[in-house]
Amino acid sequence: MKPAVVVGKLLRALLGLVLLLLGVAGFFTLAASYADYPVVASQADGPGWVRGAFHVHTVRSDGRGTVEEVAAAAKAAGLHFVVLTDHNDFPLREPAFVEGVLLVPGVELSTAHGHLVAFGLWRPLEGFQKGMDGGEAEAAVEKAGGVSVLAHPVQKRNPWRHEEAARRADGFELYSADTFFRDAMRNPFSRLLPAVGASFGNPVHGVMLLAEPGPEPMEKLLALEREKARVALCSHDAHGLPRYEDVFRALAMYLPDVRKLPEDARAAADQVVKGLSSGGALCAFRALGEPEGFTLEGLKTEGREAHVGDVLTVHLPSGAGERVRVEVRGAGRLRPDGRSVELVEEGAVQVEAWVEAPGRFFGRQWRPWISPSPVKVLPATR
Repeated sequence: MKPAVVVGKLLRALLGLVLLLLGVAGFFTLAASYADYPVVASQADGPGWVRGAFHVHTVRSDGRGTVEEVAAAAKAAGLHFVVLTDHNDFPLREPAFVEGVLLVPGVELSTAHGHLVAFGLWRPLEGFQKGMDGGEAEAAVEKAGGVSVLAHPVQKRNPWRHEEAARRADGFELYSADTFFRDAMRNPFSRLLPAVGASFGNPVHGVMLLAEPGPEPMEKLLALEREKARVALCSHDAHGLPRYEDVFRALAMYLPDVRKLPEDARAAADQVVKGLSSGGALCAFRALGEPEGFTLEGLKTEGREAHVGDVLTVHLPSGAGERVRVEVRGAGRLRPDGRSVELVEEGAVQVEAWVEAPGRFFGRQWRPWISPSPVKVLPATR
């Protein structure tokens, strides 16, 4: 067969593949135009819970946007704060309000055993070097008075691989937008293409289609919780692709006890750090609705602890509707009323609200909506 004929066939095959992919993407673009989401709150929508983004990168490391562009995107998405965590970015910046958004300094440390996010570092991080032992990095954060969080701890590309440091860490990224994106890239036709196509018709729907949580992060979190209480965080791990604003509109961290940040940036940053590290903050996929009103009743007042035999009661936001269910993982079981959780063994339990959300096509599927930190379950009282 002549080379020109072969080349012609290859070009026609390539053109056919491109047209097929465009057609499939167009289908998901059309479906996205019918995806119905609540209106995301803005900063001016009243005294609601303070909300923000955790784990965000700028051009100071591998992000696509400047600090000012990130702040503008956060303001447009209705966020009040952003925790900036550029890779190995020292010295840390001072807290500041930009575009009315509080920028809280943090850093993502590259260690020999994975990535560790640190924030609340009001003292210098002494002795850290890129690629150092993960346990030594965690110890350095603790010595500096900071909060250590395992970044994307079960991600296939860059998981956390130091068990001792994992047991000591203060926090755990339960849901990671960047991990969702990387997982979708490993499944280009079943996950990435639908999300990209949907993004043309509804960018937030495109981000939400990437959110397909697997069981591994929850299993790891509950196993670690048996040894030490820790906070579970939603991680944007935002780099600008997908766009900052779209990711900020899809999910956020909420501080239920904070209605307004102080005007002084340092005092405001202290309040955000305290709120995120206390275990009282909530992770919410805000594209599915604001979480205000969600509470877990029955915990001991001094911490996120309860005892075997206790019953926790889940209170959902007003207007949550019937398309919401309570999901229980670990040392508890859901009672028939669908809102009470009986603690049946020692260990840890995670209680979440899931909701029926727009699906990949024209239907609907269950997705996580509101996720607090786990509850440590202690032996029964006598």
